[in-house]
Amino acid sequence: MPITSFLNGVRFDRETTRVMGVAFEMTRVALGIAERRDDVNEIVAKTIVELAKQGERNPDLLREHALQSLREQYLTDITPTVRTVQTFGRLRAES
Repeated sequence: MPITSFLNGVRFDRETTRVMGVAFEMTRVALGIAERRDDVNEIVAKTIVELAKQGERNPDLLREHALQSLREQYLTDITPTVRTVQTFGRLRAES
Protein backbone atom coordinates (compact mmCIF):
# COMPACT_ATOMS: atom_id res chain seq x y z
CA MET A 1 0.00 0.00 0.00
CA PRO A 2 1.72 3.23 -1.08
CA ILE A 3 1.82 6.20 1.23
CA THR A 4 1.03 8.46 -1.73
CA SER A 5 -2.63 7.52 -1.44
CA PHE A 6 -2.65 9.30 1.95
CA LEU A 7 -0.95 12.57 0.93
CA ASN A 8 -4.23 14.38 0.17
CA GLY A 9 -2.66 16.95 -2.10
CA VAL A 10 0.41 17.59 0.07
CA ARG A 11 3.48 17.64 -2.18
CA PHE A 12 6.94 16.41 -1.35
CA ASP A 13 9.97 15.93 -3.55
CA ARG A 14 10.55 12.45 -4.96
CA GLU A 15 13.21 11.46 -2.40
CA THR A 16 11.11 12.55 0.57
CA THR A 17 8.14 10.61 -0.80
CA ARG A 18 10.35 7.54 -1.17
CA VAL A 19 11.67 7.89 2.40
CA MET A 20 8.14 8.31 3.76
CA GLY A 21 7.07 5.20 1.86
CA VAL A 22 9.93 3.20 3.38
CA ALA A 23 9.08 4.47 6.87
CA PHE A 24 5.39 3.71 6.31
CA GLU A 25 6.11 0.11 5.34
CA MET A 26 8.57 -0.38 8.22
CA THR A 27 6.01 0.98 10.68
CA ARG A 28 3.27 -1.26 9.30
CA VAL A 29 5.53 -4.30 9.65
CA ALA A 30 6.49 -3.30 13.21
CA LEU A 31 2.80 -3.02 14.11
CA GLY A 32 1.89 -6.26 12.36
CA ILE A 33 -0.54 -4.52 10.01
CA ALA A 34 1.35 -4.95 6.73
CA GLU A 35 -1.47 -7.04 5.26
CA ARG A 36 -4.35 -4.95 6.58
CA ARG A 37 -6.18 -2.23 4.69
CA ASP A 38 -8.04 -0.22 7.30
CA ASP A 39 -8.07 2.98 9.32
CA VAL A 40 -4.92 2.03 11.21
CA ASN A 41 -2.91 2.44 8.01
CA GLU A 42 -4.36 5.92 7.55
CA ILE A 43 -3.39 6.90 11.09
CA VAL A 44 0.16 5.64 10.54
CA ALA A 45 0.44 7.42 7.19
CA LYS A 46 -0.86 10.73 8.53
CA THR A 47 1.59 10.55 11.43
CA ILE A 48 4.52 9.99 9.07
CA VAL A 49 3.37 12.77 6.73
CA GLU A 50 3.14 15.21 9.65
CA LEU A 51 6.64 14.28 10.80
CA ALA A 52 7.96 14.76 7.26
CA LYS A 53 6.28 18.18 7.10
CA GLN A 54 8.32 19.06 10.20
CA GLY A 55 11.48 18.18 8.29
CA GLU A 56 12.33 14.62 9.34
CA ARG A 57 13.84 12.64 6.47
CA ASN A 58 15.42 9.61 8.13
CA PRO A 59 13.16 6.57 7.61
CA ASP A 60 14.31 4.91 10.84
CA LEU A 61 13.52 8.04 12.84
CA LEU A 62 10.21 8.52 11.05
CA ARG A 63 9.27 4.95 12.02
CA GLU A 64 10.38 5.37 15.64
CA HIS A 65 8.65 8.73 16.03
CA ALA A 66 5.49 7.36 14.43
CA LEU A 67 5.49 4.35 16.76
CA GLN A 68 6.10 6.58 19.77
CA SER A 69 3.35 8.96 18.73
CA LEU A 70 0.91 6.08 18.32
CA ARG A 71 1.87 4.70 21.73
CA GLU A 72 1.31 8.09 23.35
CA GLN A 73 -2.01 8.71 21.59
CA TYR A 74 -3.59 5.30 21.81
CA LEU A 75 -1.95 3.30 24.57
CA THR A 76 -2.03 5.89 27.35
CA ASP A 77 -5.84 5.70 27.27
CA ILE A 78 -5.76 2.01 28.27
CA THR A 79 -2.78 2.08 30.64
CA PRO A 80 -4.83 2.69 33.85
CA THR A 81 -7.06 -0.27 32.96
CA VAL A 82 -4.06 -2.50 32.28
CA ARG A 83 -2.45 -1.47 35.57
CA THR A 84 -5.69 -2.18 37.44
CA VAL A 85 -5.94 -5.62 35.88
CA GLN A 86 -2.28 -6.34 36.61
CA THR A 87 -2.65 -5.19 40.23
CA PHE A 88 -5.84 -7.19 40.67
CA GLY A 89 -4.10 -10.25 39.26
CA ARG A 90 -1.24 -9.92 41.77
CA LEU A 91 -3.60 -9.38 44.68
CA ARG A 92 -5.67 -12.34 43.61
CA ALA A 93 -2.58 -14.52 43.26
CA GLU A 94 -1.44 -13.52 46.75
CA SER A 95 -4.82 -14.30 48.37
